[in-house]
Amino acid sequence: MNRDSQLSGSADRSDTRPILIVPYMWIGDFVRNHTVVRVLKERWPNRPVDLLTTSLCAPLVDYMPGVRAGIVWDLPRSRLAVGRQFGLAKLLRERNYGTALVLPRTWKAAIAPALAGIPERVGFVGEFRFGLLNRWRWGEKKLPRFIDKNAALAQPDGAPLPPEWPVPQLRVPAEDIVRWRQANGLSAGAAVALAPGSVGVSKRWTYYPEAARLLVERGLEVWVVGGPAEKGLAQEIVAAGGRGVRDLTGTDLRNGVLAMAAAGVAISNDSGLMHIAAALGTPTMGIFGPTSPYLWAPLNGLAATVVQDKSVLSCQPCQSTICKMNDHRCMRDIAASEVVAIAQRVLSEASARVTT
Repeated sequence: MNRDSQLSGSADRSDTRPILIVPYMWIGDFVRNHTVVRVLKERWPNRPVDLLTTSLCAPLVDYMPGVRAGIVWDLPRSRLAVGRQFGLAKLLRERNYGTALVLPRTWKAAIAPALAGIPERVGFVGEFRFGLLNRWRWGEKKLPRFIDKNAALAQPDGAPLPPEWPVPQLRVPAEDIVRWRQANGLSAGAAVALAPGSVGVSKRWTYYPEAARLLVERGLEVWVVGGPAEKGLAQEIVAAGGRGVRDLTGTDLRNGVLAMAAAGVAISNDSGLMHIAAALGTPTMGIFGPTSPYLWAPLNGLAATVVQDKSVLSCQPCQSTICKMNDHRCMRDIAASEVVAIAQRVLSEASARVTT
């Protein structure tokens, strides 16, 4: 078989050498990597697909259909870490990969696949990676969305984008959810999961405590989901909502996955947990202010995309991590009562679908 044809021509179903994806490692981006997995599996059903992952994102791999294994290897962001790169290269060489898709444009992301001698190393031109990659792709800046840039690398070179990409999927066995509820002393009823965190304070809706109080007043159980950075926010929300609110924040992302899988509806900022909930099939409400839903909402679709519609802001979407004008009105003008009303409607619609 001509190795040049592996990702640029018709599928050779006799090829069974595994494929490695070197993905972006932010949680939401990592979830969206599953679209790349699905595109590869459609083109190359007989080739196993592995994902390089950090320790943080590793639990996600267990719930991704079509992924053979996660290669857990933490590399520092701020330095080269030559020894760690050589160690990773040794591990990759032992696994006999035929192809590596290097999604990030950084040169550090391409070092280990090159040192491992993976025959085909695919990625976009960028950041002085000549010699590290050997199957160059051009035209990244013409692709409109993050997912288009990534999934295009799994297509033949020059192929047009499809009308729709396969959506990310996370599948949690029902018995795992039952055990998780029991371990945390949670009832079997529908609950609202709140994800108040995000990377960048400008993406954080600040009315979660009031929303929790209103939800509890309506007889709903509320869970606060997030990582250690959200512990302070969780305490504020618990204080506002009282005994009907549970703080489920912690260090293990698996706990967040199970919480989102068990919830009746999830309310989230533009964050990794929003993508997790949507990929699980949980009805998900995404609150957007400085970021564009077109560019950053899950491919799975949201039960509700919540944006302020009281005025037109010239600065929106700014994509900035810190609000620099208009006093954060893009998020501040979204009322807690509005979000709670939408959540109740989403829960009612989901309940109606179950009973019909």
